[in-house]
Amino acid sequence: MHVTSQLLRGLPRAKVLASSLSPCQQHQSQLGPITHRPASKRPSHLWQSHQHSRCYQTTSVLHSYFLTPPQVNSILKANEYSFKVPEFDGKNLSSVMGFESNQLPANAPIEDRRSAATCLQTRGMLLGVFDGHAGCACAQALSERLFYYIAVSLLPHDTLCELEAAVEAGRALSPILQWHKHPNDYFSREAQTLYFNSLRTYWQELIDLTSPGEVPDTREALLNAFKRLDNDISLEAQVGDPNAFLHYWVLRVAFSGATACVAHIDGQDLFIANAGDARAVLGVQEEDGSFSAHTLSNDHSAQNEDEMARIRGEHPPSERKTVIRQDRLLGLLMPFRAFGDVKFKWSIELQKRVLESGPDQLHENEHTKFIPPNYHTPPYLTAEPEITYHKLRPQDRFMVIGSDGLWETLHRQEVVRVVGEYLTGVHLHQPLKVGGYKVTLGQMQGLLHERKARVSSAFEDQNSATHLMRHAVGNNEFGTVDHERLSKMLSLPEELARMYRDDITIIIAQFNPHVIGAQSKDQQS
Repeated sequence: MHVTSQLLRGLPRAKVLASSLSPCQQHQSQLGPITHRPASKRPSHLWQSHQHSRCYQTTSVLHSYFLTPPQVNSILKANEYSFKVPEFDGKNLSSVMGFESNQLPANAPIEDRRSAATCLQTRGMLLGVFDGHAGCACAQALSERLFYYIAVSLLPHDTLCELEAAVEAGRALSPILQWHKHPNDYFSREAQTLYFNSLRTYWQELIDLTSPGEVPDTREALLNAFKRLDNDISLEAQVGDPNAFLHYWVLRVAFSGATACVAHIDGQDLFIANAGDARAVLGVQEEDGSFSAHTLSNDHSAQNEDEMARIRGEHPPSERKTVIRQDRLLGLLMPFRAFGDVKFKWSIELQKRVLESGPDQLHENEHTKFIPPNYHTPPYLTAEPEITYHKLRPQDRFMVIGSDGLWETLHRQEVVRVVGEYLTGVHLHQPLKVGGYKVTLGQMQGLLHERKARVSSAFEDQNSATHLMRHAVGNNEFGTVDHERLSKMLSLPEELARMYRDDITIIIAQFNPHVIGAQSKDQQS
């Protein structure tokens, strides 16, 4: 992620140390059209269905430390998005009522990405957060490609054969995904042919590996999709492309990196596939109306002892002291699982060969020449996801997927409390808590006023992800939003913003307890 020299001296927040990886601005200046030029509407490809999109617009930073409430709202709401699952005959038959999402940049441009889509062949819903580092290229590629790999992995043998026959005959294809995209969610139209050819090769192999009538296993489909896409990212960078622009793009994707946390929801079946330190948490409503947090994924970082043991077990005892140093992989990378990041996967010989045959821009980039220290037995990094399963219950009211920028600022229980109170208004009926702090009568009066103000702020935020983001950036020690703090954080200039917080991406899915309850009864009868 973008790291300034000031940050290196003062804050260990960046996912990758700057000595090894270049800041996003460097990528931006070398390939401006991808991050700056608004793309015209993409040519409609028959194998996909999505709305008009253009490249990311980073929020313009106001240099005054005193933003008015409308100015704060304008910044917070710039990237918000909501989707409500359509009703049939006045009824919502899905276990998902809808979802809301938002993003707040700290890097310029933002290195996080988000995706949401409905699998048109299976009716399952896919939601994903992708947190990039060393530039935004890898996260961008994941946001466009991973859901297609998952959707194809979930297709039965006969449907795969129909897809291949249609391509062979030049017939129109049935769309695989229906995308739910914010207008700022960019698609790199220049790479679509390359991406399609790699995806087609994958489904051709799946046809050979599966049998007629075979029903794909969701867990295995998610696992295979993650691993195959990461393999294709690596292979495309090794092979290169006759088009100089695409050749440089595939190398940017491979040499940058991204973590991924993806949810697949189909009826009562909730699967989470996670690689890295983004996180998914379930909001469970208790009998007294309060909310508790149920963690759906594990962070792959130095805070996870099982993950530390896994990595040390994959390398010789002689590397025990060097494979993880200062809580980072080889002393450099914070997440222990990620896509791309071929610097931690390829042999030194392969890295040198690919770079020597690459475009001239690569030779100007110090990051690409850098070999991590104590690099003896690659690969050190994997994109293989850890997959968890949860059977939804009526009391499971919502799910929050967030990049680590959210979880660095708020504890998961606080996240669930804020969202639960927003969705239900339960906070009006709960006793006032001040978290063990000694407060004066004046402070108590202020907190009571704050509580009354929350009723109007619920109308201020029409999006639960925006409401949560407001708390993440402006939260004070009493668990309420301090407008002055929020104003200062949002008005920091670009070169300072990254020193105080990370990019934040949030997706909140709201579940339908009536549908889930009815499905439970049907299964029991």
